Amino acid sequence: MANHKSSIKRIRQTEKRRLHNRYYAKNMRNEVKKFRALTDKSEAENQLPMMYHIIDKVAKRGIIHKNKAANLKSKLTKFMNKLA
Repeated sequence: MANHKSSIKRIRQTEKRRLHNRYYAKNMRNEVKKFRALTDKSEAENQLPMMYHIIDKVAKRGIIHKNKAANLKSKLTKFMNKLA
């Protein structure tokens, strides 16, 4: 265990940040799963801007890399275009 006050505080901060980041990452993954479960194209078109917003927010906070965000958005757009 850490002996310095600063390292003890750093451990507390890191744990708090980890839980916070995990929440946002899990929330994003759940929304992506819900989007991929859609079968109606008009509903998917309505949901796509919200998905972009969620993914961009997570990328902006540094929880996922910006390239991963771009790949996700691209794949979701392709998915939406394939819907009949």
